[in-house]
Amino acid sequence: MLNKMLFVCLFVALFSAGSSLSCRWMNDKFQQHSEESMALLDHMVRANNSTNTTEDAELDASLAFPYSLYNQASNASDEDKLAFIVHVLREVCGLFEEDYSAASWEESTVEDFLIVLNRQADELSSCVSSQPTTSLHGRKKKSPKLQMYFKRLSQLVLKKKEHSAEAWELIRTEIQLHLERADLLASSLIDG
Repeated sequence: MLNKMLFVCLFVALFSAGSSLSCRWMNDKFQQHSEESMALLDHMVRANNSTNTTEDAELDASLAFPYSLYNQASNASDEDKLAFIVHVLREVCGLFEEDYSAASWEESTVEDFLIVLNRQADELSSCVSSQPTTSLHGRKKKSPKLQMYFKRLSQLVLKKKEHSAEAWELIRTEIQLHLERADLLASSLIDG
């Protein structure tokens, strides 16, 4: 009986150790969903072209895109890359739970966008090992800096500008950058 339990534990450990490298959904469906989410974002800008006045509007320096976080993630383990991508997707979904009515986007487009992002996040989460929520260095897999960045987007862009169409266009543009960078990270896992 003890040998059977040991065998099962060993099998589970071996399976979960290699799961992030051989995640079928990642290899088969991630790119399709990524392209779909980007197409939905493009559709939002076309639906909202009466408010495309972002030439004058820019994010202030405290809200600059967090390239350094993506650079750190690109040098992380495959599992930590996946966890980072999941974190980005969840934060994006959180932003779009706010009042976007001034953006004049079709509600069905935003709902479809969120469905795709949530599906990606859920499927990628299942690819991340069910090991404890810290990496080898004891850090949580969620990036506090990334979390603060998205919180600042919410506070300093959406709330400060009263969820205006201009604020949402800034957010949409910023989200497009995030999804492009997340796609690059994911591609490094598929190709690598």
